[in-house]
Amino acid sequence: MTSASDPSLDRGGPAQPLLRVQGLKKHFAIRSGPFERGGKTLRAVDGVSFEVAKGQTLGIVGESGCGKSTTARLIARLLPADGGELVFDGEGVAEFGGLALKDFRRQLQMVFQDSQASLNPRLTVLDAVAYGPQVHGVPKAQALERSRSLLQRVGLAPAQFGGRYPHELSGGQRQRVNIARALAFEPRLLILDEAVAALDKSVQAQVLNLLQELKAEQGLTYVFISHDLHVVQYLADRVLVMYLGQVVETGPVEALYAAPMHPYTRALLAASPSMDPARRTLSAPLSGDPPNPIDPPSGCRFRDRCPQAHAVCASAAPPLREAGAGHWVACHIGDAAAGHPGALPA
Repeated sequence: MTSASDPSLDRGGPAQPLLRVQGLKKHFAIRSGPFERGGKTLRAVDGVSFEVAKGQTLGIVGESGCGKSTTARLIARLLPADGGELVFDGEGVAEFGGLALKDFRRQLQMVFQDSQASLNPRLTVLDAVAYGPQVHGVPKAQALERSRSLLQRVGLAPAQFGGRYPHELSGGQRQRVNIARALAFEPRLLILDEAVAALDKSVQAQVLNLLQELKAEQGLTYVFISHDLHVVQYLADRVLVMYLGQVVETGPVEALYAAPMHPYTRALLAASPSMDPARRTLSAPLSGDPPNPIDPPSGCRFRDRCPQAHAVCASAAPPLREAGAGHWVACHIGDAAAGHPGALPA
């Protein structure tokens, strides 16, 4: 069984990102009736760009509806993109040119939030993990042996659990099966979309520790999507913050959590529950609901909820700019050339 750390799989060396996303877009047409023409457009993902280094975890956070899960599905090619570029280890993917979709999907797997719906109720656990490799040409005996090995690795003894069906397992056990099933393809990149959100805290901790161990053992790279900022802080090396289909801030996890630069990021962190009595939240850090993505505000999309908004925020959209070592932010406040009164002089 090969692993993601196999040198033969690494085409560009450790300095080349495993995944590079540039200007990714997905717009959905909205029509009020079946015969309506030229309806409105929902901008679910609107020009998202980022990189994921080999062997690292990128955490993606933001409120519900910000485009996190749509971005994940675009990367996994479960949805066709309306624009942008997707490069995997230096090679384009499918319609972006280069790597065939089948080869790409073997190297990228996805684990979803709903562990029950992700598994075929008619397949035993052992067969569910072995099914994918068989479809891709692995002999049945070899696929079953791989399945037994992976079930053992994720803490499910094959002799005890291999013959069970999904409804006979707990939520945490089903999610372990989903992780084993994803690893059966020997991927290099794993996308985890709210993969521990439905689990209670004790089981959640066990699955997170398992993910950390597997990452170190097999040289895996993760894109981890979650609304839980504490979980992202524990698992991620870098964090990307999305708001209304766009990236507003991204940087190393320590720097972003210690000194967030975008008002939205600061509000998210302030709203995160804390066990420290000295850090009690006495007032709501963020008011109002996100704007309608069908008709987003001009300029900065966060301006209607930002306590530091100024006229320039309505007239021009702030570009992502580097504000520190690997720390990027899309906000006029820190840009002296933007004309925001709160910006520091150059």
